Amino acid sequence: MDLRTTFPRSMKTRLAGYVHLARMIDKCRAVLAGTEGEYIYPCPMDERLLDYAGITAEQFTAAVKANQTDDGVVEWFRRTATPHGEAEREAWNGKLLERGPSSPESAAKFKTYRDAVDPSRTDITAWSDLQDLEEGRPVPRRR
Repeated sequence: MDLRTTFPRSMKTRLAGYVHLARMIDKCRAVLAGTEGEYIYPCPMDERLLDYAGITAEQFTAAVKANQTDDGVVEWFRRTATPHGEAEREAWNGKLLERGPSSPESAAKFKTYRDAVDPSRTDITAWSDLQDLEEGRPVPRRR
């Protein structure tokens, strides 16, 4: 995957029941290929998923390197990750998708990024929505 010319999948894309996993795979593949551009792997959102799954970035990277398909990575992830019930996982997914800036410094960065893309979108308060907006995906207006 060449993230210098295309975007990774949305954080909202679910794979193996987890949000962000597909995006993390895309970014990891790009880092392995040297085509990550301005994307960062592992970033703080990646670390949140890895911590929740009980997996290190090194383990995940090795699994992506060893498995050329999403199915192979998903199979490895299911065998390796700390098991979570569906209700717990869905609550965690929702929390990650709703996550916004967590400090005044982070809020200032968020506002700068959002305003660079569309300053009228003050309804956007979550990183997942800001990523989608920045990458050209539709983000419904919130009231």
